[in-house]
Amino acid sequence: MAFELPPLPYEYGTLEPHVDSMTMQIHHTKHHQAYVNNLNAALDKFPELKDLGLVDINKAVGTDKLPTEAATVIRNNGGGHYNHTFFWKVMTNPSNTNGPSGAAKEAIEAAFGSVDEMKTKFNAAAAGRFGSGWAWLGVKSDGSLAITSTPNQDNPLMSGLPDAAAMVPILGLDVWEHAYYLKYQNRRPEYIAAWWNVVNWEQVSANYEAAKAGTVPL
Repeated sequence: MAFELPPLPYEYGTLEPHVDSMTMQIHHTKHHQAYVNNLNAALDKFPELKDLGLVDINKAVGTDKLPTEAATVIRNNGGGHYNHTFFWKVMTNPSNTNGPSGAAKEAIEAAFGSVDEMKTKFNAAAAGRFGSGWAWLGVKSDGSLAITSTPNQDNPLMSGLPDAAAMVPILGLDVWEHAYYLKYQNRRPEYIAAWWNVVNWEQVSANYEAAKAGTVPL
């Protein structure tokens, strides 16, 4: 079955003024759509991979499960499709974001000392990612929370990354320039700081519960 561009769970202007409507429209309908199209085109050449779901495709990156001649295009576009599908869901209208709560908040405080300290470390990972990539908060194999960043459209589900990057994502931030350049130009730290105003903490909590239960949230 071919992959499809998922609809956003809100309107393009919902994240204003922190993420502008034009950026969201271009990001979703052009960039994300291109990853979907390119992934489908690659999988058309390898029908044996078509039964894999998006999570399994990403887990297969860096392993011998992917044909060598398709590994790079599937890594880039399968990663792009997963990352963006995940990203849209961890954002919401600014009026709906109230900060972490419950088990997720307790885990953040246990791992980092406080929510503010987690944000400081996350911001550093996002701002320090050279070129294009992502910052992630995730659950490691021992159940603890950690922060990492990945280049391009890589994500912590993929094999062959440094051990510190291996985790199940529960929160992720796109720091490719196309995610913020229309509004923030080269001011990536300003974009990162503003983005916290649209984080969907209810989704993050649900992602955390899923990850603790052994499920990869998508």
